Amino acid sequence: MAQVIETIDVDVPVTTSYNQWTQFESFPQFLHYVDSITQTDDTHTHWTVTIAGQTREFDTEITEQHPDERIAWNSINGDVNHAGVVTFHRLSDTTSRVTVQLDWEPTGAAEKVGSALGFDSRAVKKDLENFKELIEKRGTAEGAWRGDVA
Repeated sequence: MAQVIETIDVDVPVTTSYNQWTQFESFPQFLHYVDSITQTDDTHTHWTVTIAGQTREFDTEITEQHPDERIAWNSINGDVNHAGVVTFHRLSDTTSRVTVQLDWEPTGAAEKVGSALGFDSRAVKKDLENFKELIEKRGTAEGAWRGDVA
């Protein structure tokens, strides 16, 4: 299994970073490989992604979610086997740190080679830069889900 860990500091309060991240259906605005996400209930989402020219679909379950702290998930079926966690850290009243850890199983030659060459890490880093640009430009989150999942 491949693992990616990337971090970025954003010039918005931790609550703003967290609130925007809970808006899963907006992920295609900053996640390059994500075509669409449909949130089916508080803890389940359906994803369509295109990786290495191949479109894949899968469902995820949020296994842990604590406002302004963390969101953890894993895939529960479909074409992609992965799990991850994103954590949110208050650096100051106006700055926060977002860290993404993604564990995933590359399939096929292109994904295995890409992972070995660090393309997955570079993709996540770029996606976090896109998130930073989006949320800093906007200054506020599009919405928020403040529920707790244990």
